[in-house]
Amino acid sequence: MAESGVRFCDLVDATLPHGLVPMVVPELESITLGGAVSGCSIESASFRVGGFHDTCLEYEIVTGEGKVLTCRPDDESRTIFEMVHGSFGTLGILTRLTFRLMPAKPYVHVTYEKYRRLDDYLAAIQRRFEARDVDFMDGIIHSPTELVLSLGRFVDEAPYLHRYDWVTVYYRTTRERDEDYLRTKDYFYRYDTGVTNPTPRSTLARFFFGKLIGSTNLLWLAEKLHFVLADENPTIILDTFVPISKVTEFMGWYEKEFRYFPLWCVPYRRVRDYPWLAPSFYERMGEDELFLDLAIYGMKQRGGKNYHRMMEEELERVGGMKTLISHNYYSEDEFWRTFNRDNYRAVKAKTDPRNLFRDLYAKTCKAAMGAR
Repeated sequence: MAESGVRFCDLVDATLPHGLVPMVVPELESITLGGAVSGCSIESASFRVGGFHDTCLEYEIVTGEGKVLTCRPDDESRTIFEMVHGSFGTLGILTRLTFRLMPAKPYVHVTYEKYRRLDDYLAAIQRRFEARDVDFMDGIIHSPTELVLSLGRFVDEAPYLHRYDWVTVYYRTTRERDEDYLRTKDYFYRYDTGVTNPTPRSTLARFFFGKLIGSTNLLWLAEKLHFVLADENPTIILDTFVPISKVTEFMGWYEKEFRYFPLWCVPYRRVRDYPWLAPSFYERMGEDELFLDLAIYGMKQRGGKNYHRMMEEELERVGGMKTLISHNYYSEDEFWRTFNRDNYRAVKAKTDPRNLFRDLYAKTCKAAMGAR
């Protein structure tokens, strides 16, 4: 049990000495427990257990009326419990969480499987998903013909150790190395200075400033210097969730329209049918139990195209979706074809009837389209 403002890096510091860690640890040190639920956080254990929200057992929520609710997935409060995920604070203020931990060892041994064809890559992911014979699985698609699958296992000993919080950029090493050993905490935060968009980028700049710039400091700088950031054509950062059976079709479109690599690839297990998603979404999606989160970090928009909007239209066509952490341009009808309006409104009426926290569509979509 912990308060929602606790950062995962501090939680890992507290639990790892006891041989335990959260079942899903998001990739950035700055992510908080509440943020992982109110937004959407997954990582390389998600092929087994789903997202962090799938490992939670209880939430404490302060409503817009000032009431304190305790919500669980197995009692009369279950709809509130489920709908808090991905609500971005629009249903109430999450103040405390109870969640599961899993046994951990001091080190993680990572092996890198290299593939030249997407079909072979997807087949390998499916095999590991079914076998459950590794603790962690993610990958980097460096190009359409250079696909790396990273497989991690907890181990008690390590013949050598690497860490990626200074000069060396982790994702780049995946195309060069066959294996690697990291301390468990260093494995969790191997992407902390950027997944495929490291800051700073150059080796020289990282030598001088790399130790000073992690996700926490970058967020602080972005908050203080937001007035110098471009409002038009922002750099694309988004997570797409595509049923594995549709990935080949999706990537054919992506290579033609986006032509941007590398991509971070995180297999995600659909643990159950989630109440925050609309019935019409499940009709489009099909029966896949496994999704791939194909994440774009740092793509510059080109030629006056609205790539966020293009992605929304294509994902609807192939039965996928994207998280709402970035810019969103859905019409209201389109938005509620993916997200469950009836369940959202039912919970909103209980937790925020005066709409003090704003509507989910207004907060995540209208703001991106210029509404204040």
